[in-house]
Amino acid sequence: MQRNYRTPGRGGGEIDLVMRDGDGTLVFVEVRKRGNAQHGGALASITFVKQRRLVFAARHYLLKLRQTPPCRFDVVAVEGDELQWFKAAFDA
Repeated sequence: MQRNYRTPGRGGGEIDLVMRDGDGTLVFVEVRKRGNAQHGGALASITFVKQRRLVFAARHYLLKLRQTPPCRFDVVAVEGDELQWFKAAFDA
C-alpha cells in the first residue's frame, strides 16, 4: 500500500511499510536490519521511544481514513542473512 510514510515536522515518526492483511487488518511494519545479534539484535533495537514514534505516525496515518480498521504493528527483523517477521510485535 505505502512505503516510508512520514509525519510532517520534527520529532514525528516514519513507518517503513503500511499494508493490508488478508482479513482487512491495517498493518504498520517496521523493518530493522542488524549485521548480527550483538547488543540484542534487530528486534531489541525497537525501544519504547521508537514504538511511541511508530504509534504517533500510525495515528497520523489513520486520520486520513474515513473509518478506522483493525490495526497491528509488525516487525521485520533482519540479522545477517536471516529474516524474521514478528506479527503483532507490540501494542499501541
